[in-house]
Amino acid sequence: MKYLALIAVLWSMSPYAFAQQAFEHFITTEGSKLMDGDEEFRFLSFNIPNLNYVEDEMAFERVNPYDLPNEFEMRDALSTIREMGGRVVRMYTIPVRSADFPPEAVTYVEAPGVFNETAFRTLDTLLALAHQYEIRLIFPLLNNWQWMGGVPNYAAFRDQAPNAFWSDRQLIRDFKQTIRFVLDRVNTVTGIPYKEDKAILCWETGNELQCPHSWTVEMTRFIKRHDPNHLIMDGFHAINDVPIRRGSLEEPSIDIVTSHHYEVNPLEMTRNILRKVDQVAGRKPYIVGEFGFISTAAMQSVIDSLIDHPYIAGGLTWSLRYHHRNGGFYWHSEPVGLGLYKAYHWPGFPSGDAYDERAFMAMWREKAFAIQGLPAPPVSVPLSPELLPITAPHGISWRGAMGGAGYHVQRAPGAEGPWETVGYHLSDAAVQNFPLFHDQGARPGTDYFYRVLAINASGSSEPSNVVGPIRFDRQALVDNLHNVGTLYHHEKIAIVTGEDRSYKEITHRAAGQRGSEMIYEVPGPFRSLTVYAFDNKPQPQLELWASADGQRYERIEAAVDTYVVGEHSYD
Repeated sequence: MKYLALIAVLWSMSPYAFAQQAFEHFITTEGSKLMDGDEEFRFLSFNIPNLNYVEDEMAFERVNPYDLPNEFEMRDALSTIREMGGRVVRMYTIPVRSADFPPEAVTYVEAPGVFNETAFRTLDTLLALAHQYEIRLIFPLLNNWQWMGGVPNYAAFRDQAPNAFWSDRQLIRDFKQTIRFVLDRVNTVTGIPYKEDKAILCWETGNELQCPHSWTVEMTRFIKRHDPNHLIMDGFHAINDVPIRRGSLEEPSIDIVTSHHYEVNPLEMTRNILRKVDQVAGRKPYIVGEFGFISTAAMQSVIDSLIDHPYIAGGLTWSLRYHHRNGGFYWHSEPVGLGLYKAYHWPGFPSGDAYDERAFMAMWREKAFAIQGLPAPPVSVPLSPELLPITAPHGISWRGAMGGAGYHVQRAPGAEGPWETVGYHLSDAAVQNFPLFHDQGARPGTDYFYRVLAINASGSSEPSNVVGPIRFDRQALVDNLHNVGTLYHHEKIAIVTGEDRSYKEITHRAAGQRGSEMIYEVPGPFRSLTVYAFDNKPQPQLELWASADGQRYERIEAAVDTYVVGEHSYD
């Protein structure tokens, strides 16, 4: 896919800031139960696949979707889980260099035995924050699939086919190097070796592994020899009606078993989960490691079944994304989500109404506390958002506050006010990867100061930082194409949604054909025009024309910037 643009404070952690572990115990097992000391440990929580590695950097001009989360983003993720009643997060696997990655993409495993220190320091910070927010981490070590890098990429390092990974001794040694590096690593923030870190609930052999059982046993015994403190979960791909392997229930070095469920029919989902419960028969803790992509009512029914059955230790919904450092959220369309479901955003927004996001998140929070035997408390009043630097009236964005259901943007002639609300109850999930707010009432040549407040059902935050004085030299007309209301006139144009991953996760777009027209009217001369367009043709298919009277038009010669994404592991 080719993308064309036609041009017309959080404190930083010091080393050993959290040398004292927040958790008293490692999680252990007792029959079918997970135990925190002498108390049973049950949970309902989320998978956050980009908790340790971002695959969703979708700014229009950016051709590399990969990055490392920063401290603000990891705090937002973990504080969200805490607010929602989750006690656990399952992150994604340890990323591995792929030949398909853009050359500038960061990763964790660069080559056999070669590890990216910058990336692992991100993981150090994540573990330190897990102690602060009292969230346990499920830590998968290996991905079966190519996205973010996994089995195919380890094999490619040695010019081997992916299936060789399970039996080739060199490839097995390569992966064991990664395991040893992770287990033995001393956290640069806390000073705690990973193998002694109680924030890690368990090691998972991997994500959806299609591996021989003999390989699993070799790995779990290897991990136990070097880390007797932590539990190990078998990451075999027991999806939907695929049974858990009998050998995993008999192998002493495997402590927990898991399965993933994406049945379209919720009756089948519940039936398959309960069949696995019967198969495990209380011999080991069983976790539903991934499930989702069904309606709110269906998910409630499945979750109730999880809560009601004492042999199910926990469940992890797929999936959650957190706030973006540059404003708004990270967005992720799900390839098996029926063309409907996206990663959820807390506390839910109108942008997710197609999949009932607001009602779903409210229901889910009640259940996350219920599995612990607790009522859900009122949601917390949001913390203050952080207003980002402003350079244009149509370029106002802020770092969202966890739990903020809406935002008021306020403007004043001075830093102390008086403050006027110029944007009321704005969603920071309405626009993807572009500025969140346009102050259409700002007058060029006038000094302004701005601040933002976050609101939800429990109240309003304290105001953000104040940005100003700002003096704009122009106004703008911006059309995010949620509808045709900003257009003066149009011919053969449709507002389309869906297949958003192929369009940088932008949820609303104008689609046309040969002869289509889009006409905008502005109240005076314009200095520049920028059009963001998607095309798979070698030459631009758009023409730009301007008119002073709406009758006689002259063609505008436009400079064209082209952004070609070469990474296709996940469209």
